[in-house]
Amino acid sequence: MKTEKIYTQHEENKEWASKLAFYKDEIRIMENRLAEIAQKNTSKEILAQTERFQNQLIIQKNQIDEISHLINLDNDTINREINKNSIAVDHRKINDHSELRDRINTFETLIGSLKVDFNTFLSKWM
Repeated sequence: MKTEKIYTQHEENKEWASKLAFYKDEIRIMENRLAEIAQKNTSKEILAQTERFQNQLIIQKNQIDEISHLINLDNDTINREINKNSIAVDHRKINDHSELRDRINTFETLIGSLKVDFNTFLSKWM
């Protein structure tokens, strides 16, 4: 199994948590835009599309919550490792959190695709 410096993993976790907070804010903005469109346009076609986007946004918010939880668990692992022996922490290594990194990358790809679809939808109906 690949290892990585404790400090590097901690910094990655901070960066990912910050990104997730940003995405959560973006989703709130998207939800507000969606509500505006739903209020102005009551055709069945638009309501079906807004419902589809609402469902996707709920799924992505759930993903953010799950990934945030995984980041917290990873931080707990890092803290336990530091507490075992705090000497030379900046040089010590632990097992790499590559699964978490993959999950973040997949999430960012999916949310990016959703944003493109959503912006296309907005440009058509706003």
